[in-house]
Amino acid sequence: MSARRGAEPTAVAGRGGDSEGCAGVVCAVHGAALALLAASLGAVAVRGLSAPGVALAFLTLITLGECVRITLPGDREQAPIGAAGALAYALLGPLRGLPTGHGVLQVVAVTGAGLLLALLPGALAPLLGPRHGVRRRVRAPWRERARRDGAARRLLGAAFAAAVFQPLYNSGVVDRFSADGPAYGAFLTAVAALAALCDAVLAAVLRRARSGLRFPAGLEDEMRSLFGIGSAIAATGMLVSLAAGEVGLWALPLFCAPLLLAQVSFRRAAAVRATTGQTIASLAKATEVAGYTPPGHARRVADTACAVGRELGLGTRELALLEYAALMHDVGQLSLVEPVPGGATALLPDAEQQRIARLGSEVIRRTGVPRQVAEQVARLADPHPGPEGGGRAVPLAARIIRVANAHDDLLTAARGRGLGEAVGRLEVLEALRLGRGRLYDARVVDALVRVRG
Repeated sequence: MSARRGAEPTAVAGRGGDSEGCAGVVCAVHGAALALLAASLGAVAVRGLSAPGVALAFLTLITLGECVRITLPGDREQAPIGAAGALAYALLGPLRGLPTGHGVLQVVAVTGAGLLLALLPGALAPLLGPRHGVRRRVRAPWRERARRDGAARRLLGAAFAAAVFQPLYNSGVVDRFSADGPAYGAFLTAVAALAALCDAVLAAVLRRARSGLRFPAGLEDEMRSLFGIGSAIAATGMLVSLAAGEVGLWALPLFCAPLLLAQVSFRRAAAVRATTGQTIASLAKATEVAGYTPPGHARRVADTACAVGRELGLGTRELALLEYAALMHDVGQLSLVEPVPGGATALLPDAEQQRIARLGSEVIRRTGVPRQVAEQVARLADPHPGPEGGGRAVPLAARIIRVANAHDDLLTAARGRGLGEAVGRLEVLEALRLGRGRLYDARVVDALVRVRG
């Protein structure tokens, strides 16, 4: 959760989504999902539905599940019940002991119809307007993009799982496994795991295209999520498909209930993250209100730090902690009797910078934010070990904030001397280059030059 409300989080926003190549990746994924859905709906319309009652039950589950979404760390949206319902339909074999024959295209058609029905109220609200008693819910653009990306991913994921399972089931290959034996369960687990892995790769590709987050970092985030809510989705989908073979459609609401309770826990965790974000935002503003730092300094440093962190391949969690620490890096100035001229701590002697950092760290430790944030702030003024690498290693986040803070302080000083924006930026980057490897981490300075040069 970003400390800013109503805007796209710095830890997620980036420059990657503006390039034509990245936009082409997003269009290709969405286009593939739409083309597959159109072909499936056309095929089902021509051939008719197989077991309409079963299809309607899964359609209802997917639609309702898509209407109840959660926001994961990094402001990623997920619809656990909808995803589990789509996976269960893709892996559905016998129903109450009787074989089914809905096939791959019907799985895609039912999943896509559920996704469209869940998106329909939001699409109709601007058209109907208040005259029809419909209140339009204003959503941030990044949230709308996340919804569309998530819908495309879930459709393609269900199609992949169905494409692996349904042909083998309908051709009788799966009949070699006893439905009561471990082999059948192992087969379902393998298919669900493959589908989850493909979804994680696709999610990382979309995040790379949308936010500029490097693919390895995005994939690491998705794999971490896969072992959390992702494993619950896969387990619920498999459990529903297996239980439906014995108890029928009653398995849908019965075995999705635990996943609904898990969503409640995730919502509570999101509320805690929101409270943390508000606390950090208040502390970041305190130095500006008290006149110790220029307006917007903390936000600019955080934006620059997160841009550099993305360039260096940090994941969502690391970026969030980096943003928190960057927003609060000047809190220690509140203990000073006299404000630093212009709030430019980068121009102070090293010993004074370290004292302010330690004081700020002590304040942060008492706010309840993650302890890593206080540790990063405490170390951000520590001297760089230099090319020899001697001394205690300084955390990467602290090195990034040190460079980002110096960049903004020096740029503000250049503006105060009346230099133009372009000339001032060149002067600041040259000053940082001169300290490269001595005062500042060389990798961080190079990354800053790439994103701000």
